[in-house]
Amino acid sequence: MSNKVLIATRSFGSTSRRPFEVLEDAGLETVQADMKQPMTEERLIELLDGVDGAIVGVVPLTAHVFAHAPQLKIVCMHGVGTDHIDLKAAKSCGVMVANCPGANDQGVADLAFGLMLCMARDLPAADREVRDRTWKAHQGVELWRHTLGLVGLGHVGRAMAKRASGFEMSVLAYDLYVTSQQGAEIGVEMRSLEQVLEQSDFVSLHVPLTTETRNLIGAAELARMQPHAYLINTARGGIVDEEALCAALRCGALAGAALDVYADEPPFASPLLELSNVVLTPHIGAHTRESIERVGVMAARNVVAALQDGRPLVRVA
Repeated sequence: MSNKVLIATRSFGSTSRRPFEVLEDAGLETVQADMKQPMTEERLIELLDGVDGAIVGVVPLTAHVFAHAPQLKIVCMHGVGTDHIDLKAAKSCGVMVANCPGANDQGVADLAFGLMLCMARDLPAADREVRDRTWKAHQGVELWRHTLGLVGLGHVGRAMAKRASGFEMSVLAYDLYVTSQQGAEIGVEMRSLEQVLEQSDFVSLHVPLTTETRNLIGAAELARMQPHAYLINTARGGIVDEEALCAALRCGALAGAALDVYADEPPFASPLLELSNVVLTPHIGAHTRESIERVGVMAARNVVAALQDGRPLVRVA
């Protein structure tokens, strides 16, 4: 009898069959979850019944779920962030947890850089006005030779630094795990978080959501930014205190912000939707044809390696 793998994410294999082929070539049977239905704990437990592996999106894998999935051996996030997975509970239940770092970094970096350009030139408002038959000039700012601050210099942060070099931007970064020498090798000056916030014209966030980074950017941190500066978050919503961000944007303490991620998704009840100096996108950073295929293939290979050899290619817990 072949091992079964639950697919609980909309995008797995949506742009290419290669991810499914990796599983099929290994003799694994796939079970596709209907992602149109709410993914409650009870429904997840039902879906995981008799399943050996799971490839998931942002679905809540809690201690209760793990406790009721005795056959489960491996869970792989179809992406990078694992803040929705109870890693301690997974470990205690003997379930390996893997993710796919580096597979979607180019797509996320493209979006983050695109959001910077949108804010700098007020492109969403200009587009709306032309469609409304309004014709007026929008005075923007240039990215050229301005300063980009990166909070996090992992895969996506480094991809952002490369893109910024084409605009001759000065790049500052804060990352506890990157030395000044390592930063210098890619043209980045390492600074404290306070210095990055105070000295940058654009600040882009690229850290995972952990206990340490939750509300990393709050009222005090936003107050350190320059009034003409812009904040971009394509990482995780909980990294920014959205109430403090709204206050800063309303009073002019910050020129603008662009968000692809939110504390609660979708953010339809958020006051951010009422502000004109915010660009909002629906968590699409990794949604490019290329990124979706790379992530899917890596997730599939993680599951295959875990079920065949007991060791995924990239293990989180």
